[in-house]
Amino acid sequence: MPTVPPATLLIQTAFIGDVILMTALLEYLHHTEPATPVDVLVRRGNESLVAGHPHVRHVLIWDKKHRKYAALWDLLRQIRAAHYGRVVTLQRFASTGFLTAFSRAPERVGFSKNPLSGFFTRRVPHAIGDGTHEVERNLRLLNEELGMKNEELTDASNSSFFIAHSSLRAASKPRLYPSAADEATAAAYAAGPYVCVAPTSVWFTKQYPEEKWLELLAALPSGLRVLLLGGPPDVAACERLAAASGRAGVENLSGKLGLLASAALMRGAVMNYVNDSAPMHLCSAVDAPVTAVFCSTVPAFGFGPLSPISFVVETKEKLACKPCGLHGHGACPLGHFRCAHSIEVGQLLESMISG
Repeated sequence: MPTVPPATLLIQTAFIGDVILMTALLEYLHHTEPATPVDVLVRRGNESLVAGHPHVRHVLIWDKKHRKYAALWDLLRQIRAAHYGRVVTLQRFASTGFLTAFSRAPERVGFSKNPLSGFFTRRVPHAIGDGTHEVERNLRLLNEELGMKNEELTDASNSSFFIAHSSLRAASKPRLYPSAADEATAAAYAAGPYVCVAPTSVWFTKQYPEEKWLELLAALPSGLRVLLLGGPPDVAACERLAAASGRAGVENLSGKLGLLASAALMRGAVMNYVNDSAPMHLCSAVDAPVTAVFCSTVPAFGFGPLSPISFVVETKEKLACKPCGLHGHGACPLGHFRCAHSIEVGQLLESMISG
């Protein structure tokens, strides 16, 4: 009977989009180490993304809102008791660095920017802004050669090595697996041609303005149904948008669908219009067509869409203030929000024609 290798633990306790991008590592490990069990640690609220994932053995949950630091110690004891062979943190914060550094795993891997990286057995550089996608940055935690540029791989090795690594990089993209129940939930709303619109974001400066979304709804072909998506906090904004549009066939589904059911619904859409936010990554993980609006941020940060049919829409103005930060702000720091208001709705419509 073959011996089962020690399990690997992947730690990603950030936001929904970060967990989705982490699933590329699950695909990589499934291809390269199919016998190695893989567990994941996520923050409470994100566990539904990976609870039924075919390449995940167990899901550990950190409740950051209740006994945050006591729960962290409980997790450390749980991690030590599991005797992981490798613990990998995808974050650059002390909390997950703590779990990794003191996990007692023989392999402790993370980014060199983590304040506790001195206790890791392997530290990987992390640079934002050079166009490298976050998936590539994360994959380097498991294989640094996957982070090399194609020309570097070619120079450093023979053609078979280059082809093998290029193929593996292509296969190692984010992937989610909606259940049969998720598919059935989505199917109930998927009759006829439709577009999905996810109009909100946690950050104000990453959100295309409401009046611009209303312009888009007015300009979309009349035969298309419009399904508004979002979580429970987005219900009021989506309801307001639906009511103000005056358009027939607009349905507010925010707060009604889980993440995986939303992904399944987006996969069947003619087009999905989203901000630089979690719904964009849902599209990437199920190969759904997507048009992503980047207001204050830029794709060069490494968080752009990865779907086969992907469009990025940005202002055509040359703004010295864009980007104004890696994440976003509660308001435009300069008060004009030109990076959003100067994006023309026609730019969004062009992607539907091209797609």
